[in-house]
Amino acid sequence: MGGREQAVWTRASLGRGGPSVDLLTARFDRHRYAPHAHAEFTVGVCVAGAEVIDYRGGRIRPVPGSIVVLAPGEAHTGGPAACDGYAYRAMYPDASLLTEGTLTLPHFREPLLDDPELAVALRTAHAELSVCPDPLEAESRLPWLLTALARRHSTARPVSDTIPGAGHLALVVRDRLADEVRCPPSLAELAADLGLSRYQLLRAFRTTMGMPPYAWLAQHRVDRARTLLEAGRRPAEVAGLVGFADQAHLTRWFRRVLGVTPGAYRASVFVTA
Repeated sequence: MGGREQAVWTRASLGRGGPSVDLLTARFDRHRYAPHAHAEFTVGVCVAGAEVIDYRGGRIRPVPGSIVVLAPGEAHTGGPAACDGYAYRAMYPDASLLTEGTLTLPHFREPLLDDPELAVALRTAHAELSVCPDPLEAESRLPWLLTALARRHSTARPVSDTIPGAGHLALVVRDRLADEVRCPPSLAELAADLGLSRYQLLRAFRTTMGMPPYAWLAQHRVDRARTLLEAGRRPAEVAGLVGFADQAHLTRWFRRVLGVTPGAYRASVFVTA
């Protein structure tokens, strides 16, 4: 694998003014962690190489695509299993983020999990939130994925997925997001107003709209951005006017939705008098 050793930390807020989750992107050739513990869960995905972790009196060996879950307060180490080192992405969520879709605190009997679909989803969310830790995106993605982790692989019993009036609730949330496009409310706030848990809100919205709230709002912002670009506004200005963090954030979503950059779109549709 090679390359210099690095550890990059990012902090993603879950909704406007909400609690945060620390994200770590690391690559080590030789570094070995001394025995230590975290107050939060550690949820990691091995990205490259091979690692050795001493945990619960045994030794686990993550390989690319493995998910590692370490419980709060439990001591562990970490180091390379071979001379070419290892790389991983990890997040450190409070235990409450793993209980939104379960009836009890999850216990993971096995710290090393084989779940390729979930591993890809966790890695992708981590990578994208590390670049742009948008609060609504973080709140839409991380609790949902951590709930899936707990429901699939822990001893916790899942809550019921039946949500009466899910369609109506989703439309109420959609309208609130559209009305407050530049500074949207947190999902926790919206859920409390509707008498739901955040997991119930996310499930109702995804079931009805076919996508999570942040993705719907991003596409709504792109639609507004198109109108402004067609009127001659420049992409850097448009990004702020429709609620994106910056031009790069606008460009990422504009290309994802329309297949072109905002600048290229403006050049093709704006005609000066």
